Amino acid sequence: MSEEYPSSITTSFPLPKAAKIDILIIAGEHSGDEHAARMVSHLLRLHPDLNIAAIGGGNLEKAGAQLLYDMTSLSVVGFVEVLKNYPLFKDIFRRLIDWIETYSPANICLVDYPGFNLRLARRLKNIGLSKKGGGQMGVFYYISPQIWAWKPKRRFEMAETLDALGVIFPFEVDCFKDTVLPVEFVGHPFLETDNSPNLSHDPEGPILLLPGSRVQPVNRIFPAMTAAFDFYSKKHPSEEAVVLYPSEEIRIVLEAILSSRSGAGATIKLIPNGQKIAAKAVLTSSGTMSLSCGLAGIPGAIAYRAHPLTYFWARRMIRIPYLGIANLLLDEPIYPEFIQSRATPKLLAGELEKAVTDSEKMDATRRAAQRLRQILAGREEASPATWLASRMV
Repeated sequence: MSEEYPSSITTSFPLPKAAKIDILIIAGEHSGDEHAARMVSHLLRLHPDLNIAAIGGGNLEKAGAQLLYDMTSLSVVGFVEVLKNYPLFKDIFRRLIDWIETYSPANICLVDYPGFNLRLARRLKNIGLSKKGGGQMGVFYYISPQIWAWKPKRRFEMAETLDALGVIFPFEVDCFKDTVLPVEFVGHPFLETDNSPNLSHDPEGPILLLPGSRVQPVNRIFPAMTAAFDFYSKKHPSEEAVVLYPSEEIRIVLEAILSSRSGAGATIKLIPNGQKIAAKAVLTSSGTMSLSCGLAGIPGAIAYRAHPLTYFWARRMIRIPYLGIANLLLDEPIYPEFIQSRATPKLLAGELEKAVTDSEKMDATRRAAQRLRQILAGREEASPATWLASRMV
């Protein structure tokens, strides 16, 4: 599948369904769409008369927002991949600014997606629409860019363009203590009371493969995962693996990779995201799902491959000891990380073997899950929805 999106993709946005838009939500990726949708559902329970529009995906639409454009279908990652699709993103950005100028939503909540959303916050200030630019529009940010990993100076620009920030990791509050930006830890979405985890650990379950939610990384990571499972299954021919996919687009990519698999191999099943899976071990990418596995106590390892130029650039820019969020929060590699050339079938298969047979590794992962829950649990009275509702103009 091509890594470039066709120029024929329409970027026209519909008219708002209501005369007054109380808030516009902007989420550009599958995980942001899911987290924003949960926030919107709660917000509408608190204030059912709110009119909400969104740039995001199907989850936001199901939650009750008017979906103006599905950005999740364009989700890309990496410097090289973004450059290839820059004209399309530029066109979407221009049309979004036109829509905001025309219909004047009272508030805007930016959800993650910093490359696009921070630029939007800056433009809204520069053209005088946001409160920070002398206008009336409140601009808020939920799920902070990872300034603790790279580009830490972004915090000062955020303080100049945003009215408030809701963060999902408690240590992030201190990252902004030298700015005037109001920052609040609102709990992690995975630990919200209405979130029903779909992953759990079962020593008798299948192997779980989680290559991610973006086309480019999946194309690079999933072949290594399938090869590792095939290597592992030579000793365990009765094993089967399941793969959770977040969208039809990713399902098509996964099926293409599986069809090119050499030999018969053990069974690998594709299952849509949202179904409950009890797994004995996991190979996961370094994204949101790796934290889900950590909270579920599923032992395993992280595998990640990026475009070589993207990886070279990231190595120069990012100054953190681990890619996996669970590893960062615990300050230990509870999930061994196999990056680029180290993500080999033999090494990854060895980690699957340990995850299945090593009782100490299973116990350590179980204890890590308890620690993660303690770290990420928010205050009972705080949630993204109550935080946003208290800040809206």
